[in-house]
Amino acid sequence: MTSAPATPADRPAPRLVLHWLVDAEADPAGLPARAWSRRVVQAALRAPSARLQAGRPVALSVRFTSDEAMRALNRDYRRQDKPTNVLSFPAEPLPAALGRRDYLGDLALAVPYVLREAAAQGKAPRAHWAHLLTHGVLHLLGYDHVEEADAVRMEGLERSILADLGVADPYLELETQ
Repeated sequence: MTSAPATPADRPAPRLVLHWLVDAEADPAGLPARAWSRRVVQAALRAPSARLQAGRPVALSVRFTSDEAMRALNRDYRRQDKPTNVLSFPAEPLPAALGRRDYLGDLALAVPYVLREAAAQGKAPRAHWAHLLTHGVLHLLGYDHVEEADAVRMEGLERSILADLGVADPYLELETQ
């Protein structure tokens, strides 16, 4: 009898096609390293999800943008006229016959916002990028934090994934401030 993996790190990550997009108005100096971002996304993809089909590669896009562009996205899609750190846009699942890989969706991250937020919270930008990429990928996998029980589950997964990457608990740092 085979037992289920205990943590996301014990699960195999699907093969990943990562589309990296940097808007012209986003400052590339503040971006996380591409290899680190890929490692973070792959770690997050180990979380259990009905969106992932065993053996099928997955694709997603990560867009780094300005506060102004993020404000427009947040206004148009969430009816909140302000910038935010990360937005997730899950794609509708495609039938297996239509493609060789599953497209999970798109993440948008506001570079200046994320860097200001990291500084204000006393976090290293690399750790904050890891948290927000993990958070966004979990949304693409179907997790949310609207209900308290769902938030506890999602935050627990984030903590576990980030710990496996050597990143401190982002919620503990906030709770002690």
